[in-house]
Amino acid sequence: MPVMQKTVDEFQSYEAAVEWVTNLQSFGIRPGLERMEYMMEKLGHPERRIRPIHIAGTNGKGSTCAILSRMLMELGYEVGTFTSPYITKFTNRIQFNGQDIEEEDVVYLLNEIKPLAESLAHSELGSPTMFEVSTALAILYFAKIACPYYVVWETGLGGRLDSTNIIHPAVTVITNVGHDHMDVLGETLLDVAREKSGIMKTGIPLISGATQPQVRALLDQVAQNKKAKHYKLEEQFRVFGKQASATEQTFDYKSLFMELGDLKLTLGGRHQLDNAALALMTIDVLKAYNALIVEEEPLRSALSKVEWPGRLELISGEPPILLDGAHNPEGAEALVNAIKQYFPHRKLCMLIGMMPNKSHKAYIEHILQIADQLIVTEPDFQKKWPADQAAQQIAEWASHFKSTCQITIEKDWKKALDRLQSEVGQDDLAVACGSLYLVADVRSQLLQGIETEKGW
Repeated sequence: MPVMQKTVDEFQSYEAAVEWVTNLQSFGIRPGLERMEYMMEKLGHPERRIRPIHIAGTNGKGSTCAILSRMLMELGYEVGTFTSPYITKFTNRIQFNGQDIEEEDVVYLLNEIKPLAESLAHSELGSPTMFEVSTALAILYFAKIACPYYVVWETGLGGRLDSTNIIHPAVTVITNVGHDHMDVLGETLLDVAREKSGIMKTGIPLISGATQPQVRALLDQVAQNKKAKHYKLEEQFRVFGKQASATEQTFDYKSLFMELGDLKLTLGGRHQLDNAALALMTIDVLKAYNALIVEEEPLRSALSKVEWPGRLELISGEPPILLDGAHNPEGAEALVNAIKQYFPHRKLCMLIGMMPNKSHKAYIEHILQIADQLIVTEPDFQKKWPADQAAQQIAEWASHFKSTCQITIEKDWKKALDRLQSEVGQDDLAVACGSLYLVADVRSQLLQGIETEKGW
């Protein structure tokens, strides 16, 4: 409960409440749990009243969350989901049984949180960030209003010092470890893996999809120190791809606990089979450790219904445009492989806009393998890689890689989208990729003619 009594609620509308949260972006990313610990204590420790499944990783966190949430719902459990960033609206990030948190609940709970944020701002700890307030909001919502049986809980950045790490999970999942946020998480893959392993808790089983031997060895060691059982992709559980198209694929799954054949997944890309395997193994572990009631048909049904916008998503229109929020080298590699496998084309025209803190060279190297034309723009966000700087650097890399890709600049993303649409013919392929902030705006513009709310 709040530590102080409010005579008048600060926020009278959803718009005002979200504007306040969004303005906290100015405090940036500040790893550490001190501010979360303060808010949780003053709120009566609502984090102790939820049962999370904590998911970290470089790529695939969101897809794994989507698959796992759908499975649990099809099995008859009430499920909360916390993911980031959102695609269209702030409420997307906090869901109960697949439905966004209600706007009035956002207002009610942020009126409870704001006095704590102001108290923190005047302390030596400083103001909470946007993500910390959003995390506190999600915890309060799941603890006080929705009360789901499980909460599928995605980390924001890293794991050890991420604000989501305030919870105590039933299971932890690390999808993979790759080259992302290395300005914050460390200079090597082992540094990144060490930070992500920080979500592990004593005695709580870990499920991982990391394949690099040195990363797997590190996770094994941390699990051993934590007395946590470690279930590894390709060892304790496996997935076998069979038939695949741009929009769905069939596969078999085998683990220590269960075998399922001819499963259909409505997500494209070979990497999504690994994410499905992680979700299925999580179900296996919950059944073994928490007596989860599991039947085969609900799992099949869930896999055939799952959706995850902005990831290898083909938006119909003239021309159709493929959207993918791949923003690091591993994501770019998966995108390129999917285009080669599923999307035949005469000319490939790509619209790209990125944030300034990514592993750009390795990302662009993958893209330049297949792109005929690259339209460089800027995400409509306070942090961005300026289009002129990006285009100049990409041109230098293209020369180094001996690429013949045509590179053009259009800073305004809407004009860049218009140009993308005008450049492709009937047998060509148009792709928008890079920052998920750009992909989210392009998606909303194409489907609804609106811009998204901005946040992470």
